[in-house]
Amino acid sequence: MGEWYCEYEIQVNRPGLLGDIASLLGMLRVNIVTINGVDSGRRGMLLKTEDDDQIERFELIASTMETIKVKKIREPKLRDILAVRHGRYIQRDIDDKKTFRFLRNELGVLVDFMAELFKQDGHKLIGIRGMPRVGKTESIVAASVCANKKWIFLSSTMIKQTVRNTLAGDEFSKNNIFILDGIVSRKASDERHLQLVREMMRIPSIKVVEHPDIFVQHSEYNIEDFDYIIELRTTPDEEITYEVLEQNHMMSDRGSAGGFNIFNF
Repeated sequence: MGEWYCEYEIQVNRPGLLGDIASLLGMLRVNIVTINGVDSGRRGMLLKTEDDDQIERFELIASTMETIKVKKIREPKLRDILAVRHGRYIQRDIDDKKTFRFLRNELGVLVDFMAELFKQDGHKLIGIRGMPRVGKTESIVAASVCANKKWIFLSSTMIKQTVRNTLAGDEFSKNNIFILDGIVSRKASDERHLQLVREMMRIPSIKVVEHPDIFVQHSEYNIEDFDYIIELRTTPDEEITYEVLEQNHMMSDRGSAGGFNIFNF
């Protein structure tokens, strides 16, 4: 069955309008999978049909209706699916279409977005920007759980400071989600860790890099290599400054230097 996304703008909001549209689609043998408001005065629908020509017929009939104006009819993109699921579109950078913005109070939407990316096969490099304690690592782990994928920390500060030098067994599986902190990996002095990062980057799997701008500063990779960039903020106007991030990591280094760290392999 063909899957379609249809979005229409309400021109005349009257009782029974949605029922008329549903009846029209039913007569055309088009199934409504999900419907929701996606913007002020707009509704989005995920549709299924065994005959794609019926979608063209619906668009033709809808163009004669004074009550609605069809804005989009296309194969559903990930943003379309999430818009119908959550009732609004994910914010995307106007100039850089691969950059998506979220607020801390939207962690549920962010987790859902990343989980859908994690379910896809093959190589995908995802960067996530954000200040400390905004929920970056927690969201990545939660999305891995939702996608039923195993997550592997190569470097992190979630529990003290993690710096992996080796992987074992099925940890090299392409079905895993590999997570690394760009600041921690950049400062790693052990060549074995850097070699492990290179090996991980060659695996056709999902890789998530926190602080991607720091990661690319002293590596053979650049920001254009990333398929998606996610920005997570506490407030819409919060500035992501790397000076504060560097200071936090320096304090973390001093705090863990005096004792045995069970996460150093």
